[in-house]
Amino acid sequence: MLQTKNKTGLVFFPAFDWAIDPTHPEREERLLYTQDQVLEEGILDIEGIEEFKPELVTVEDVQRIHFCVPDVQSVMTESHFISAGGAKKIGTVVLEKQVDNGFALVRPPGHHAMRVVHGARGFCNVNIEAIMLEYLRATYNIKKVAIVDTDCHHGDGTQDIYWHDPDTLFISMHQDGRTLYPGSGFINELGGPNAVGKTLNIPLPPNTSEEGFLYAIKEIVLPVLDDFKPDLIINSAGQDNHYTDPITNMNFSAQGYAELTSLLKPDIAVLEGGYSIEGALPYVNVGIILAMAGIDYSKVKEPDYDPVKIRQTADVTDCIKQTGEKVLTCWQQRERLKKQTCESNGFEERTRNIYYDTDNISERQAEKIRICAECGGAIRIDSSSDRGYHILAVHIPAHACKACRETGYQWYDEKNKGFDMILLQDRTTDQFHERKP
Repeated sequence: MLQTKNKTGLVFFPAFDWAIDPTHPEREERLLYTQDQVLEEGILDIEGIEEFKPELVTVEDVQRIHFCVPDVQSVMTESHFISAGGAKKIGTVVLEKQVDNGFALVRPPGHHAMRVVHGARGFCNVNIEAIMLEYLRATYNIKKVAIVDTDCHHGDGTQDIYWHDPDTLFISMHQDGRTLYPGSGFINELGGPNAVGKTLNIPLPPNTSEEGFLYAIKEIVLPVLDDFKPDLIINSAGQDNHYTDPITNMNFSAQGYAELTSLLKPDIAVLEGGYSIEGALPYVNVGIILAMAGIDYSKVKEPDYDPVKIRQTADVTDCIKQTGEKVLTCWQQRERLKKQTCESNGFEERTRNIYYDTDNISERQAEKIRICAECGGAIRIDSSSDRGYHILAVHIPAHACKACRETGYQWYDEKNKGFDMILLQDRTTDQFHERKP
């Protein structure tokens, strides 16, 4: 009888009542085939693999992370509350030590959702990993966390949320943004002035195969994680790098995903993208589950799997090696780069135009952060959309120094005119405030 090396928890939530449209790649069949495969293979009968039922996140859980416009209920459906709740449930059972690790196989996905949310971007309304993580931080007093995003698309939403957080290392390994949505995730995107180097992007060329992905994990990601020494590793486990995926251009396989998981050893994995519903997802998900549980996955293969046919070229290999050298150099220079920015004192500002491709909304953001050597810094965001909403959003980080907390409340209390809402996330007290100007 099979027995696991690691006790592994699973949550399934196919979201039967949510789809962008009946034929859209992001639909319930994404997980139904996987669920069938797991049942047919008898995986839930293996001693050491346990299924848990998802719960719902609360509005307060969402407001630790997001400024939802005009409110949380307008942005999220019941399926979004349950999908984020499935991730929260897995995180809880891992932190409670009911299991050694866990995999939330849930939808809708979340890694394109940024701190401010006017609608859906890249099929994502809210960031389910970030909602889960900040609940875990508030409840279990964990601090240093690494999020490794292996979805084929750059995790721009997660990057935005943790851009200024020195306690969160965000690593995104994805198809080069010059060739794929959302068109970001380049090596020079390293994090804000108080967290330089805590964002690392590894853009991979189209047609990268197992050799390239596993090289990036072994030679780039693992050395950085060993150096950072996180208390928790979260894998945004997108599966759209697969050679059969209809909307990407990569050549990864179920065997490769399983080996990647075995190397990475995530405490928590959360499903993101992956749209080859029959040809990839059942095999990839089974491989990931077996790898997390510490069971032999060598026989998990797609019917048409041919490693020779999908092998990457020498040019692709050389490109990945050069990228790795640049990324590691950025990581090694992070303290020097942060010291340079913190010496400048004052504030840093940036403006951005953000497009919500799923809901056809355009947002204009002006962001201001207090440069601080002691904490992540208070953040002020002036955000307006072409749907008519104009908000002022202030974020005070969980471990804010006295000066940053005072700055955050000064921004919140100012007599600002022209805004529909003025909002404050005070993570030092775990409270959310809202007022009219």
